[in-house]
Amino acid sequence: MAGHNKWSKVKHIKARVDVIKGRVFSKCSHEIALAARAGGGDPAANPRLRSAIDSAKSVSMPKDNIERAIRKGAGELGGEAIQEVMYEGYGPAGIAFMVSMATDNLNRSAADVRSIFTKNNGLVATQGSVAFQFDHKGEIRIPADAIDAGKLLEVAIEVGADDAHSEEDQHVLITTPAALAAAGQSLRDAGISVASEKLVYIPQNSSVVNDPVIARQALKLHDQLDDYADTVAVFTNFDVADDISDQLSE
Repeated sequence: MAGHNKWSKVKHIKARVDVIKGRVFSKCSHEIALAARAGGGDPAANPRLRSAIDSAKSVSMPKDNIERAIRKGAGELGGEAIQEVMYEGYGPAGIAFMVSMATDNLNRSAADVRSIFTKNNGLVATQGSVAFQFDHKGEIRIPADAIDAGKLLEVAIEVGADDAHSEEDQHVLITTPAALAAAGQSLRDAGISVASEKLVYIPQNSSVVNDPVIARQALKLHDQLDDYADTVAVFTNFDVADDISDQLSE
C-alpha cells in the first residue's frame, strides 16, 4: 500500500485559502444537505451525514449552518429539492474533469457549467465518456497525529482499506465505495479521529502537463469550476511537471 496525492502539488501552486473565501463552508453545506436528502436527517442512522457533519466541525463551521443544511436537505425549508449531479468534461489538451454538484436548479447548473468549460478551452462531455478514466472509491482522512505513520498499514488492513498513504498533515485510507461507512465506523470504534469520509473519483492515470500555458489554463478551469456556488468537488487527472510547477509558483 503506497501512493501520494498528485493533486496536492497543484493545490499548493494555486495557493488559495478556501476557508477565507467561504468555500469550505459552502462545500460542507452541500455535502450535509445531500447526505440528509439521501439518508435522512439523523446522523446516528446516516453514516454519510455523520461524516459530513464531522468534516464541517473540523473546519469550525457554525452549528446553525450545519443544522440549516440538514433541514434543507431533508426538505424542511421548502423550495426546490437539492439534487446531486455529476458533470463530465474535457479541459485544454484533453485533460479530464468530473464535477460533483448539489443544485436545486439543474437547468441553471448545466448552463453555467457548460459556459465555464467553453470559456476555458474545454467542453462538457456526455455521461460516461470521462468517468471510465477514474476509479470510484471511498476516501477517509485521518489527522496525522491520530496514529503513528508506522502503524498506518496495519490500521488500513484492520479496517478493510485497499490502500493508504500519508500527506503533510493527514493520513489517507482508500476503500471501495461499499466499504467506506464500515471502515470509518471501525476507526471511530477504535478511538481514531476521522477528519473526513467521502466518495471520490481517483484518476487511473495522470496526464502530466509540461507546457506552462496549458498548466495555467487547466488551473484556471479548475478554479472556476471549484468556485462555482453549487460545486461539491472537482476531480481531474492532470499533474504538473516539477519544472513547470516551479515556474507557476514564482
